[in-house]
Amino acid sequence: MNIDLIFQIAGIGLLISILNIVLKQAGKEEQAHMLALLGVVIVLLLIIPTISQLFTTIRTVFNL
Repeated sequence: MNIDLIFQIAGIGLLISILNIVLKQAGKEEQAHMLALLGVVIVLLLIIPTISQLFTTIRTVFNL
């Protein structure tokens, strides 16, 4: 298992949550929501290759 990917996702989550708190305290709710959405998109982009590899492995195991 690729532990680096887990650490990257955790780091992005921490960074986004801290920035989200700072933006909410500054009264910039819309920017905080956009930042959270950006965090979700970045994490999805990171895990798409892993999900693709999972489906490839499943195809080879079951000979599909």
